[in-house]
Amino acid sequence: MADASTSPSHSPGRRDEQAGLVFPPLAKPQRSINRSPQGEPEVRQWWKFRMRGQNDDGDVDWWFASTAIPLIAATVAPLANVLSLAALVTYWRMDLRDAQGKDLPQLSGIPFKDPKWCYWPNVASLICGFVGNIFLLFNFTGRIRYIIALPMTIIMWYISTGILISLTICMHLYIPPIAPYQTYTQGFWYAVIAAILYLICSMLLMVNMLGYVLGHYPQHFNLTDHQRTLIIQTMLYFVWLAGGGAIFAHIESRYQTNSMPWAFVDGLYFCDVTVFTVGFGDLYPIDNLGRGLVFPFSVGGVIMLGLVVSSICKFAVEISEIQVVRKHIDRKRTQTLERTQSSEVSNNHRAPFGLLNISSPHLSSQPSIPPYGLITPYTGSALPPTAVFQSPKLEQLSEERDKFLAMRHIQASTARYKRWWRLTLSICAFGILWAVGAVVFWQCERHIQGMTYFQALYFSYVSLLTIGYGDLAPKSNAGRCFFVVWSHIAVPTITLLIQDLGNTIIDSFKKGAFRVADFTVLPKAGVWHDWLTQHPKLLRWLKEKRDDTARRKRLKEGMTYPSPDEAGPRTDEVLNPSLRALERQMEADDVCEPSEEQLARQLALAIRAVAGDLMLEREKRYTYEEWAELTRLIRFTSHTANTVRREEDEEGLVEWDWIGVDSPMMSTQSEPEFVLDRLCESLRRYMRRLEYSAENIGLGGMMVMIAGWIFRGFGVWALEYCVSFGIWQ
Repeated sequence: MADASTSPSHSPGRRDEQAGLVFPPLAKPQRSINRSPQGEPEVRQWWKFRMRGQNDDGDVDWWFASTAIPLIAATVAPLANVLSLAALVTYWRMDLRDAQGKDLPQLSGIPFKDPKWCYWPNVASLICGFVGNIFLLFNFTGRIRYIIALPMTIIMWYISTGILISLTICMHLYIPPIAPYQTYTQGFWYAVIAAILYLICSMLLMVNMLGYVLGHYPQHFNLTDHQRTLIIQTMLYFVWLAGGGAIFAHIESRYQTNSMPWAFVDGLYFCDVTVFTVGFGDLYPIDNLGRGLVFPFSVGGVIMLGLVVSSICKFAVEISEIQVVRKHIDRKRTQTLERTQSSEVSNNHRAPFGLLNISSPHLSSQPSIPPYGLITPYTGSALPPTAVFQSPKLEQLSEERDKFLAMRHIQASTARYKRWWRLTLSICAFGILWAVGAVVFWQCERHIQGMTYFQALYFSYVSLLTIGYGDLAPKSNAGRCFFVVWSHIAVPTITLLIQDLGNTIIDSFKKGAFRVADFTVLPKAGVWHDWLTQHPKLLRWLKEKRDDTARRKRLKEGMTYPSPDEAGPRTDEVLNPSLRALERQMEADDVCEPSEEQLARQLALAIRAVAGDLMLEREKRYTYEEWAELTRLIRFTSHTANTVRREEDEEGLVEWDWIGVDSPMMSTQSEPEFVLDRLCESLRRYMRRLEYSAENIGLGGMMVMIAGWIFRGFGVWALEYCVSFGIWQ
């Protein structure tokens, strides 16, 4: 039956007398509401807009717009509030001549009163800026819904921007200062900068709003704890800065007698150079009360600034991790996958689901991976046909090892890229901030103190490194205002640069110095053994030479020397087996599969060993052969692909592909943490199987459980015995 509501012969709400039906009004074809099981609307869709609900926990893209932009706005807005306050409490024009007609420098000019039409709109602008900031804070804390709080923040900040821009333009057009006897004060320039900051924050939040209405993220902010802490720290820091500026301005204006009284903008500038430990010396407290207050204010300010800069650095690292490093890994993985070619021989001889199949492409979420491809990650070409005609199990292990080594190569290149990319970005940011800041200082100070561009570069560099010789300092109203804003950008930038230098150049120099000392002036025990262990080919060659020398010596003495096959596996093959040793183990498992009791004993020892790896100073990275042994213990409790899928949904990852998105090397955990979680899940499955067997077998099951308890107690005693006598390290 056709849907009557979509029939063209019936208008909305029209009654069909012949059919005896009442047709409901037609819904808009481009708008729909999807409701949750509780009946609450989750997604509102209209045209290209797709607004997700507040309880939507779906995927979030546009990470920069959803997380970075609100944080940037939340950290810049308090600075804009402080600058707007400075613009309110300071007159915007000043005389550069005293009562006797002598010329005065800009910083010693005499301000005169502004008209009322300039003052009260300025008050309204400050109120709107504070209200917008409060709405944004309530938005972060969830007190007010996103769909209400964010538009209110944008509207309030746009109103503040419009008022400040209108006031500055009107003053410049109708009642400007008469040059060269009058000029604008710091309050006027603070109003200009505050309007710019309000405008930038409003436009950024509009981008965030656009991402929401397009359905890229729900109507709430997904912030981590230290991101929320950054917002609180920033607000408290600017409250501390503004409060200190007001207190010092009041004290120095009250007790100073030989110089001009301090205004709020002077106190704000003094607190800025104090907290940033620049100390130009152009402003300093004269009264003992002000000098005494420097102690608590500087300590508290430096601590707050350090917390804010630390949180900003963590936030910058998150941006680089998510937006750059992850994309670099995906790009490298894609390039490796493009070099993957399927092999029909491998398809025909592929071993079934087993204990040593440590990579399982049939469960990977990457559809582009050929089912059983051979990878040659370093040459970019497929293996020659003669290379695949070998033992099927050895071929399988070789293929899996190629995938493993390919991912290891991606990890190494990503680590290098991460360090040097961040260093390059920090150097560029430092250079831009240095050069652009020098240009602004040059333009502001060249008519006041005759500053050249080279002197501006020198002044900016000394200020960036917080040296502050005091031979050059901002002496214009515009220069001081710009310095207050510029310094708050400069300190996090130079901190990031120093941090990245420490992770690259300084770290390399330190490692090189320690390495030379280990071999020369401060010899380290076992340094040569560790060096040979890092070069397995050389170590293997030396061992072969040693064995060959021993064999010739025994033959010369008339004694037989066992062949490698007769001698059995070497110690290094037991601890770090080769592909041949793994092949022999797979063949032995096909003949006589190891019992679950044997594997359970090995599982307990493996958990103990991996727990020890977590305590190492350097993060442990397992070799392919070690992964083969560990995955053998992870998967022996899952025998079929169906149980694997079910247990992955219930507990965690059991199967993976080395180059897929589910690879252990793509995990946010370290390799020992990942392995320990999987081993514990395997132990949990094994114990659950024993409990299930006990429930179904009855008395026999109880005997199994008792035997398991006895075995576990014996295993703990044996482990303690081995540790006490140095057998197990």
